[in-house]
Amino acid sequence: MNAITRETVHLIHRTDGLLAAIPASLALLALRIALAIPFFRSGLTKWDGFLSVSPGTQFLFANEFKLHIFGQAYAYPFPLLMAWGASIGEIILPILLVIGLFTRLSALGLLFMTIIIQLTIPAAWANFHLPWGAMALALVVYGGGRLAVDGWLLSAPRR
Repeated sequence: MNAITRETVHLIHRTDGLLAAIPASLALLALRIALAIPFFRSGLTKWDGFLSVSPGTQFLFANEFKLHIFGQAYAYPFPLLMAWGASIGEIILPILLVIGLFTRLSALGLLFMTIIIQLTIPAAWANFHLPWGAMALALVVYGGGRLAVDGWLLSAPRR
């Protein structure tokens, strides 16, 4: 039994060492892409041509979407501005996130959007909002890593 335990512990240590050798930048790149995809895909549905937010999106923000706060449902303040902000944010922030430019700010923007979405659709917290929030928070804390434009800019020699 002792030999099996030692072998198992040795295998665990060896596996742990191999996994720890994976560059953090790869994990951060995966997080950036995983968080960007659902927001970007949602953003694509909000537009009706170049610089034209779809009438359906405007209708949803003005009439259907409500903020659920303390058991009450409230209409969105400035619904057309919110529709434009969400439509622009869901396109621009994911693009910045994938290339790793302004990663922390882009992730913070998506974290804020996730909070608003959570207040709008409270039932989706476990399947969508919790993972999105966790990914965004990790990127706010750790940044984009070396495989991001931010990483290259921050490591560039300064004059």
